[in-house]
Amino acid sequence: MALNKRDAGEQVAGKDRGNAGDVLLVTAMTGAANCAAALERQLKLRVQVALSRREAAVALRQSAFAVVVMDEALVSLDASGMDAIWQQAGSAILLQVNFAISGSERLAREVRAALTRGVQQQHMARRAAAFAVESELKSVVTGIMLESELALSEPKVPPNLEAKLRHLVELAANLRERLKASAQP
Repeated sequence: MALNKRDAGEQVAGKDRGNAGDVLLVTAMTGAANCAAALERQLKLRVQVALSRREAAVALRQSAFAVVVMDEALVSLDASGMDAIWQQAGSAILLQVNFAISGSERLAREVRAALTRGVQQQHMARRAAAFAVESELKSVVTGIMLESELALSEPKVPPNLEAKLRHLVELAANLRERLKASAQP
């Protein structure tokens, strides 16, 4: 079972970063500790058990988890209280499972699949953000080039300014070519 205290060096924004793969099981079922131990063996991740909504809230305040697995039985008993737990979970992947019919192997498969989906979603989000930044940079570089070329086309541009504007056009063109090259796979 995972310990609640870790190195102070792992503190981030008031929360313990923990291991990127930590799992929080929120269930009052008998044998929750055995289930957590089996999950730790199968997934090679640290698993912490919260036996109530209150324990789950404390755990979520103290640590960040990759996955929060909620027992459907607790959710159906206290839906509004569990909604608060979902909100506290932050960026954790949320799973709702019927522990009464799910064995540890099935639970391990579901957690593994959820983690894989989470990694894929993060990768897609990073790609989308990179694309947005790249598009914005291309737009700015094009604007710099056009404005510099327009300034160069003006009559009576002082020679020292003309040299600087030509250099600015060269730099912008170089940056645009680099952006084009980085966009190609």
